[in-house]
Parts: sequence; C-alpha cells; structure tokens
Amino acid sequence: MNKLIYFPEALNSLYNNYFNDPVSLLGSIAFLILLVILPFSLWTAIISRKSQIIIFFIALTNLILATQLIIRWIETSHFPVSNLYESLCFLTWSFTLFQILIDRLFSSPLINAILTPFSLLIIAFASFALPQELQHSSALVPALRSNWLMMHVTVIMLSYAALLIGSLLSSAVLLSSNSKELQIRSSSYGVGSYREAFNKSDQLNDNSFNLFPIEFSLTEQLDSLSYRTITLGFLLLTFGLISGAIWANEAWGTWWSWDPKETWAFITWLVYAAYLHTRITKGWQGRRPALIAILGLFVILICYIGVNLLGIGLHSYGWFL
Repeated sequence: MNKLIYFPEALNSLYNNYFNDPVSLLGSIAFLILLVILPFSLWTAIISRKSQIIIFFIALTNLILATQLIIRWIETSHFPVSNLYESLCFLTWSFTLFQILIDRLFSSPLINAILTPFSLLIIAFASFALPQELQHSSALVPALRSNWLMMHVTVIMLSYAALLIGSLLSSAVLLSSNSKELQIRSSSYGVGSYREAFNKSDQLNDNSFNLFPIEFSLTEQLDSLSYRTITLGFLLLTFGLISGAIWANEAWGTWWSWDPKETWAFITWLVYAAYLHTRITKGWQGRRPALIAILGLFVILICYIGVNLLGIGLHSYGWFL
C-alpha cells in the first residue's frame, strides 16, 4: 500500500520538476540528445568516417539550449547567468556552438568524439547533480543589477568554452603524438630544424624558389587548431577580467580584492599566458605546450566549479559548505 501511495507522489514530483518547468525539461532533452549521439560520435571516430547526422544533432542541442536560456530570460527579466545552473547551461551552449564552428574548419570525426562527452558531462552535472535550490532562479542581489552582468559573464563563459575545447584538443595531441616533436610548418618559415632545412634548400637553389604542397598530419592539425582556439579563449578571458575589474570598482569600490574567484581566474590567465609564451617565443609545439594546456583545464575546473560549490568568496553559490 505504501508503494502505491509513493508511486503517484514520485510522478507528481517528476511532473513538477520537469514537465511543469520548461527550462528543466529543455535541459533534460539536451542531455538525452547528447547521450544518444555519444556512442555514434565515438564509433565514427573509430572507423574514421564523418557523419553529418551527428553535427545536425549537435546543432539541434545548441538550438534547444538557446531556447531554454531565452525562456529563463523571459521568466526572470534578466540575462540567465545569475546562478550556477544557468551559467552551466550557457557554457554548454557556448561549447556546442564552438564545436559546430570547429567542425566546419576541421573536417574530422575525431572532433565530435573528443568534445561531445564533455558537453554531455556539463549538462548532466547541471541537470541532475546540482540540488534543486541551485537550479531555481532567484532575485538578483544589488551588485548583480547591472548591465555589466551580461557583458562580463557572457565573455567569461565564452572564454572558458574556448579554453576548455583547446585544452581537450591538446590532450588529443598528447595521446597521438607518440613522443614525437613537431615542427611549426604553418607559417612562412617555421622554426627549429624545419627553418634550417628551408634556409639550406633556399641557398642551394640560389635564386630559384620551388613551391611544394605540405601535407599536415592529424596531430599537427589538432595542435594548430588547439593553439588557435586557446588564443581566442585567452583574448576573451583577458577582456573578461578587465570588464570584471571595472564592474567590481563600480559595485564594491575596488578594482581587485583578491577574492578566491578573482585569484583563480588570474591563475588561469597566467597558465594560458605561459602556454602562448612557449608557443610564440620558444616555438614549442606538440607535447610540451599540450601539458600546459591540460594543466589549464584543471585550473578552470577549480576556478569555475570548485570555488563556486565550496561557497567561498563573493562570486560563489555554495553547496558543500
């Protein structure tokens, strides 16, 4: 008898949490779509055959998440990045958007196999791991009632998405390089032994100049793509930190307070600055900068998830503490 009573209550709870809440429902639908296409994206990578169906469903997921964010925006009358659930949904939307753009630049089934699992993890964490009180929208605190909310948080989330994607692509470089050092060949002259070989060849040919096509390996293409993605993410993160400092001065009267979130965001900036420094000035490519990028991935997770859930500082939402 108790089981019969409990079953309708469970259905009623399910209805209230999902079917009566279009935001939660759309988040769950996005999760289901990513869950269904995950094995297919992995299978296409194994057989090295790209499928347009996968990218269609990624685009559909992106559209569903955009609709979800718009509905929450209409419900709350403010841009939907005010709590951890909303920002995670926005991060998943940004992640899938970059995934679509990268798929157009680099036609390889490996991209979807690398990026789809991470998109699935983000939306799954937002939809099923977070407590209900962190998923529901609430009134903005006075400090957040500013036009800087949309600009600062949007840019930061886009930077996180780009940096995470670049780091994941770097992890693929680390796994596929087989301890082989790469030479930068995408510029006019390259560096290292490739530049020396180019100069020697040019001297031998005197004034003659021979053009020949260069076929880049999969590892080189992934390395170049990760570098460009991280560069974009770093520029966005820099702009996000500057806008955050301006907003902090407007809201709290100080440009920088060494709040834990601010500190870890600055550490993230330093890690990726080191990555770009080694690429641009040292000519590193392949495994060594990939290790720095992977370190950056864990630093972002600490900055974005760890600080928030521990309830530390002015930028946190709290859960464990």
